[in-house]
Amino acid sequence: MVTVLMAVGSNLSALWILIANGWMQNPLGAEFSYVTMRMEMTDFWAIVFNPVAQAKFVHTVSAGYVTASVFVLGISSYYLLKGRDLDFARRSFRIAAGFGFASALSVIVLGDESGYTIGESQQTKMAAIEAMWETKPAPASFTLVALPNEAAQRNDYELEIPYVLGLIGTRSLTKTMPGLKEIKEKNRTRIENGIQAVIALEHLRKNRHDETARAEFEARKADLGFGLLLKKYTVDVSQATPEMIQQAVDDTIPRVAPLFWSFRIMVALGFAFLALFCFALFYSIKGSFIEKKWLLRWALWFIPMPWIAAELGWVVAEYGRQPWTIYGVLPTHISVSNISVGNIYGSLAGFIGFYTVLLIVEMYLMTKYARLGPASLGTGKYHGEQASGGALPAGAPANKI
Repeated sequence: MVTVLMAVGSNLSALWILIANGWMQNPLGAEFSYVTMRMEMTDFWAIVFNPVAQAKFVHTVSAGYVTASVFVLGISSYYLLKGRDLDFARRSFRIAAGFGFASALSVIVLGDESGYTIGESQQTKMAAIEAMWETKPAPASFTLVALPNEAAQRNDYELEIPYVLGLIGTRSLTKTMPGLKEIKEKNRTRIENGIQAVIALEHLRKNRHDETARAEFEARKADLGFGLLLKKYTVDVSQATPEMIQQAVDDTIPRVAPLFWSFRIMVALGFAFLALFCFALFYSIKGSFIEKKWLLRWALWFIPMPWIAAELGWVVAEYGRQPWTIYGVLPTHISVSNISVGNIYGSLAGFIGFYTVLLIVEMYLMTKYARLGPASLGTGKYHGEQASGGALPAGAPANKI
């Protein structure tokens, strides 16, 4: 019962966290109020069923299942390599192989769906992930490998697969995906409109009954966040110079190389998990997996890889939406905390210290009980235990549950 409740609680926690994160990535169901100076919810269900949030939730949960499956497969392989608890390890290996295969397939399919939602709602992130500087004819090619040159805004080398990116990003053969240069020019226009939105907002803050300012704000409020980008360079955006505007335009594009390579390493690991589970499931069905030492070693040494893939996924998600805390609405440099630097360092130190202790304890317990294996259950049936009813070796502790 506790195990079931733990699983349900964890998934509900993931759901609401990812709904919140999905709203930050694609702020549907809310509008900015110049009266309260904050985003206010207008449609609860639009927030809950935000396509970005839903795609993130199923993708993230499936990645958790892959993590668990790789862990069980790897520990089972450890027992098989050691030649101990073979019946137990065979069963757990087979279960992990089947469940992991389904989970890995889900991660890849749902990752494709996540890519589609990014192509719809975050074209800048998609173009940066693909190092796509120029707008290409539809359907765009997928860049398998490239050497992005951000200074020259081009790739020094690239290897492409025709049509694939267009299918992932638009689900069609006719829709065009904009390149980074085109996006930057569109953002320049939005920044120029945003300047007028910021000026109108400042008038409304002084006099909320100013009808001229209200009409100007309502006409341009969609670009307010882009105007706020200039606050990084000047307090009075009406005095922004062309150089400041150019800096703000450049800020709308995250650095390409970290996104490009984080995404590709994550995807490569995803297909490596699928290959691992394909082999594990195939040889489980044949009943010969215990003889495949290369497969068992692969599974064992791959235990840390799902955590690395998951972290890279979050790098793509969060680094890719820069410079926005709320995409297109609230720039990161404006949303910094207003508490003291000392308090921030103190709280970060506390979190890092606390979770480091938990990490050490977790690693110790996982290693300890993985090595003990099912003997830790104290049933008297497994490696390292005396058979039930038999005498224990001198000095050995009594079995405990």
